[in-house]
Amino acid sequence: MPIKVRNDLPAKKIMENENIFIMDETRAITQNIRPLHIAILNLMPLKEDTEIQMMRSLSNTPLQMEVTFLTTASYIGKNTPVSHLNDFYKTFQQVKYKNFDGLIITGAPVEHLEYEEVQYWDELTQIMEWSKTNVTSTLHICWGAQAGLYYHYGIHKYLLDKKIFGIYEHQVHHRKIPLVRGFDDVFYAPHSRYTGVCHEEIQACDSLTVLADSQEAGELLLIAQDGKQIFILGHLEYDRLTLDIEYKRDKAKNLPIELPVNYYPGDDETKRPLLRWRAASNALYSNWINYYVYQSTPFEFISTQEILKK
Repeated sequence: MPIKVRNDLPAKKIMENENIFIMDETRAITQNIRPLHIAILNLMPLKEDTEIQMMRSLSNTPLQMEVTFLTTASYIGKNTPVSHLNDFYKTFQQVKYKNFDGLIITGAPVEHLEYEEVQYWDELTQIMEWSKTNVTSTLHICWGAQAGLYYHYGIHKYLLDKKIFGIYEHQVHHRKIPLVRGFDDVFYAPHSRYTGVCHEEIQACDSLTVLADSQEAGELLLIAQDGKQIFILGHLEYDRLTLDIEYKRDKAKNLPIELPVNYYPGDDETKRPLLRWRAASNALYSNWINYYVYQSTPFEFISTQEILKK
């Protein structure tokens, strides 16, 4: 899929080296089509790593997309240069009067806090409320999924006795729902979190349908409102070495961290991890773009009411 990005975006070079079809602004303006407008609210500390992961995940359809990266105005992290944020990111205030075909809300390393204690919580709730009328479909990831489930449906999170960390087997449910079209009955997905969501509250919520879960890791994929809201409680967008980097970083700092499960061959951390979730990731993001964004979005955004009538 051609992803339209700024000519000078640093991640563009990395994507091109992977033979991912990145279309710069110069070429994009010569095509007489309306691209899908996708906003990515990047809440992760290492913004550029997440940019690459998200664009790689979105790169498997023939549709042209124009990506807008968003950051919070109420909190500026210390791990990304301010110059990068100023050059390539917008705030909610700069886009709140616009409409988007899709929105992705990433995870964030704040799960030890209560939602209301997160510095940018009020801003995030404004964005999630705005997404009801100005976005065709919103994809929430990991902590972003927990936050979305709490804000929209009152689903609480809780602290786990032990971090869920590694690659876990999941079972697909409701195979006729397009989001899991092309999935095997059983597939693998990465998790890295200290909190879970209340299973009983999810089961009691008629608005939510669980599409995939794990006996060890719990729910992974949930869908609501015919795909207007989708929640991923794991990290299908992760690279092969993301968990490896996280594990060795924490180990070097003498932090309490266990070997990620089902990750290193023979549990030998010196061996290259097996990549066992890329096919499921490609299917998930392609299905989201095709069935819940492209086939649901209006050709022209006339007003937010047009989206609500879809």
